[in-house]
This record gives sequence, C-alpha cells and structure tokens, in this order.
Amino acid sequence: MALTTSPKSTPNPVVVCLSKSGEATAHRVAEILGAAVHGRADRVTKADAFFADALEHVRTLFASGTPVVGVCASGILIRAVAPLLADKTTEPPVISVADDGSVVVPLLGGHRGANRLTQQIATALNSHAAITTAGDVAMGVALDAPPVGYRLANPQDAKSVMAALLNGATASRQGEAIFDLENDVDGAVQLYVTEAPVDGNETKLVYHPQRFALGLGCARNADPEEMWALVTETLTREGIAQGAIACVNSIDLKGDEPAMNVVAARLGVPLRLFTAAELEAQSPRLENPSDVVFAEVGCHGVCEGAALAAAGATSELIVAKQKTANATCALARSEDPIVEFAGRSRGRLSIIGIGPGQHSWRTPEASRLVAEAEELVGYGLYIDLLGPLAYGKTRSDFPLGGEEDRCRFALEQAALGKNVALICSGDAGIYAMGALVFELLDRGPDEMGVSDAAHRVDVVSTPGISALQGAAARAGAPLGHDFCAISLSDLLTPREDIVKRLHAAAEGDFVIAFYNPVSMRRRTLLAEARDILLKHRPADTPVMLASSLGRPEENVRYRRLADLEVDEVDMLTVVLVGSSNSKLAQLGEGPRMYTPRGYARKIDGDLAKKVV
Repeated sequence: MALTTSPKSTPNPVVVCLSKSGEATAHRVAEILGAAVHGRADRVTKADAFFADALEHVRTLFASGTPVVGVCASGILIRAVAPLLADKTTEPPVISVADDGSVVVPLLGGHRGANRLTQQIATALNSHAAITTAGDVAMGVALDAPPVGYRLANPQDAKSVMAALLNGATASRQGEAIFDLENDVDGAVQLYVTEAPVDGNETKLVYHPQRFALGLGCARNADPEEMWALVTETLTREGIAQGAIACVNSIDLKGDEPAMNVVAARLGVPLRLFTAAELEAQSPRLENPSDVVFAEVGCHGVCEGAALAAAGATSELIVAKQKTANATCALARSEDPIVEFAGRSRGRLSIIGIGPGQHSWRTPEASRLVAEAEELVGYGLYIDLLGPLAYGKTRSDFPLGGEEDRCRFALEQAALGKNVALICSGDAGIYAMGALVFELLDRGPDEMGVSDAAHRVDVVSTPGISALQGAAARAGAPLGHDFCAISLSDLLTPREDIVKRLHAAAEGDFVIAFYNPVSMRRRTLLAEARDILLKHRPADTPVMLASSLGRPEENVRYRRLADLEVDEVDMLTVVLVGSSNSKLAQLGEGPRMYTPRGYARKIDGDLAKKVV
C-alpha cells in the first residue's frame, strides 16, 4: 500500500512587507501567525529583518521551503517564484495579502497549508479569503489534506474521488467522521477511516489515524532488513496498517543504528529517542522487564519502554516485545492520534557551503538546510552573509582561528538533539570545515575527538560554489583543462610540503588556484610560488586576481605571471595562474581568460581542409 510521506518540520512562515502602506497589515498578520516580518530596506520603517531586493529575497525564502505571506501585489510574488516552480507536492505555501488587508489570496500550496493559513488570516482581519481550490470552494474540504494525526493511504486516488464529488456523487463514511461531509450509505465514493491495512482505489480513500508508537531495540549494527521484516510481520499479524504508526522510538544510544533509521524512513515517520532514565520510568508498565538489559543500558526494557513513553501516560501496550536474533519491537496505542512527539530527535549537523556570499550563488538545498536549522554556528561574517535567512535562529559566532572550537561545538550541540548548521564560505569540503568535522568524528573521546553522543548525530554535507569556481566563472573558462588547487597557508601544512607540491604542479603544467595566498604575517610563499612557476611557463602566462567574489566590492584584474606582486593580494583574493596554454581573449567588455583543451587542433585541421 502506498503511503504519503510524513511532513517534515516546516519553517515558520515569513511575512514580507514591501511598502509603508502595507506595514500595519504586515505586523497584524505576523501577530496572527506568530511570524517574523521581513521588510524592504528604505521603504519599511519597522521589521524584524531587512532585505534590498524583493524578488531575490522571496525567491530565497521559497527555495528554502519557507512559507511566504507577502503583503504586496500578487504579481510580485508570482514573478519571484515562477523560475523555481517544479513540484507542487513539495513547494511551500505562497500567499498574498492586500496592503489594506481586504483580500487574502493563496497563490501556491493550497493543500500544503496555504488555504488554512489564508482562512486564518482572513478571519482574524475580517476580510475576504479568495480561495479558488475546487474542493474547498464546493465542499469546504480538501480530501488530500486530512486533519493532523491522520494519514491518507492512497493519495494518488484523491483526484478522482474529488472529481466524482464535484460532479454530483455523494460519499459514504466508514469509521470516524474527519471531514464535514454528509454521510450517504449508498454513496458512490467511500471515505474509510481505519487502523487496519485496507486497500483504497479510485472511488475509495483510506485514512489511518496515527495512534500507534513503535518501539525498537537491536544489537549493534543489526541488519536493517531483519528489523524491517520483524516490524512488517508484526503489523500484518496484528492487523495494523503501516500508515497508523506515528513514530519510531528507541533509546538514545541507538540513534545512529541503520536499522532504526531505515525503518523510520520506510514508514515516513520521525525517529524519537529517549534517555535510559526516561525509559526506566516506564518499568512498572513493562510486560518483559529484563535485568540483563538494565545492566547493559540502564533501563529494564528498550522497545516496550520506548513505545509506552512515546504514546503517553494513558497509553496501552498492545504488542509486547517481539524479537529475532538481533532485533526487538513493541507497539503502544494512544487513545488519540499522536501529534506531539515525546523524546528528542537524533540531532543533525548540516555542513553548509554558502558560496562566496552572494545569495543568488547559494544553492536551494543550502538555503533549505539553513531554514530548517535551529542553531547556526560559524565565523560571524559568514553567518551575517545569510542576511534575513538567519533571523530568529540561535547563532554561535566564532572568530577566525577558532575552526576546531566551532566544529567541536557544532557537533556537541547536535548531540543534544538539535538541528545545527555549520556555516562555511565557498564549498565546505574545500579548505573549509567539512574535513575537520569528519576528522573529529574519526577520533574517540580519548583521542581528543568528540563525545560518544556526538558520534551518533546525522551529518549532512551540501555543496557550495567554491572560490575557484566563482573566480573561474568571472574569468571565463580558465579551468577548461587540467587544474589543481594549492593552499599557501603553512599553519597546518609544513612549508616544505607546500614547496614540493608547487614544483610538481609547475612541472605538470596545471592551471593552479592558490587559496590563502597571503596573510598579515605570511608574505613570502606567493612570491616563491611565482618564481617556481616562471621556471616552467612563459613570463606572459595570464594570472587572474579575484577579490571579494560575489559581493558589492568584487574586484577582478589580470596580470602577467612575471608581474605578479604580493602587495596587491590579500586574504580575500583567489589567485588563478594559467598553464602554458592559457590565453586571454579580448572581448568588448574586457579580457576573458581560458585554457583550451585541444579543440584548436581540430578546428585548424578543418580549416586546412577548406583551404586545400
């Protein structure tokens, strides 16, 4: 049976205000929704955060998955998000509100929360909700968006059922009445609410109340397929639908177990974790308490205790511990659907490269991970570059030179169950914090690594536009043939190793991107690199100097290799040195640097044939 995916934690809506005429309405809407106001700089006097470009800002919010309520003309919002529209099942709500609050229009995401938010805003403002979704207009309900705590088992059939109802068909109800529709026992379509695994079809929608908490336990590195088979066999035997499971639960020591995470992912529900003390509090309710388990992890039962803790104090253990050689499971049932989850999440650290700083160069995935994060960790300037996207989040700023401290801190915060974003410039995996995070995770607590709890967090890396990519794009195509990157910082790499790599790259005739070319106290290695390269390539080899890429103060200039001077390079400059084949093409807007791959030989050959 197909299941809808359980919704992820959606960022809070942002109210976007573009003019003083809509400012009062924007703050009223923000109060209604408990949201922040982002205002256009120089046009709005009061806001929680300010932005310069309305289209780019709305686009960034939308790409990050943030619901947008714009107090502005609908056309502005449409133009902003139009280039990003791809999948209506995943895109966040977009709503426009007239400056005077008289009309509220859900533009996108009607069944992903926009219609509900629109009605909430319009009711509070005593204004008009211009909802156009057919089902909402004709029947006042959206059958593909059941109440929280209920799950539609066959969403692919919702369209045909809605179409039948709109064409005059009536519905028969079986089970709870979760929609305000009249019940016709002879109706042509069925709305079936059940905990059992019932199949739906194009005339029958099946909804499962999520009243069950699944508790799991396993041996270290248990086979996920063994665990999955135990769970599915148990549910089948008990006549419980997979869609009726609200959450997967276990002890925090098992947060990184593949078996736990695979089961939660396949069921499309959150994994929630409890301490040994929290599970031990359930010991009077256990059917199979174990002194052996207590001696090993500090509580008398993992799977039964986790199921009961998740389902609540009035819940009932309906399936006691079931086990295989390496896995256990149990089920507890709550009287009401479980909509608030006890315990904590596994904890996540997202290692995010935000590019050189220009928000249009930041990937949508990076923006989404920032929006989802509770806490931002990084060098203060990099967090500042996120602009309004960072508003309302806990931030922990670290100075330059505090790289190890910030990585340790980020991992330990994630170990507390938080969703943490480690913010890096460029690409986090290129001369940035990515490698250090994994180096710390590769060490035990007794090896100056991080805590055992930090080793269990979920670590996600997302790509960013690296400095060498940004510089190359501004230059033209200098990386069109083989290239390498060399850091000239000798803080962590012995100087003799850097010199050895310089000689190898020079002899190999690579295009070279120099990172960290100079610092306040380190001024000689760049000059030494220039002299080494001049032994292997012409004096007029083109060199690009790119400073503050993607920022208003961006500065790009070209030099001959022989004329490269250390004093015109600073810590914010990327130096791209061409190979012996690199050239400058003179264009109307100035020179562009490129490195040919050999197509010239083919072109010249074709030209020779024409001449003959």
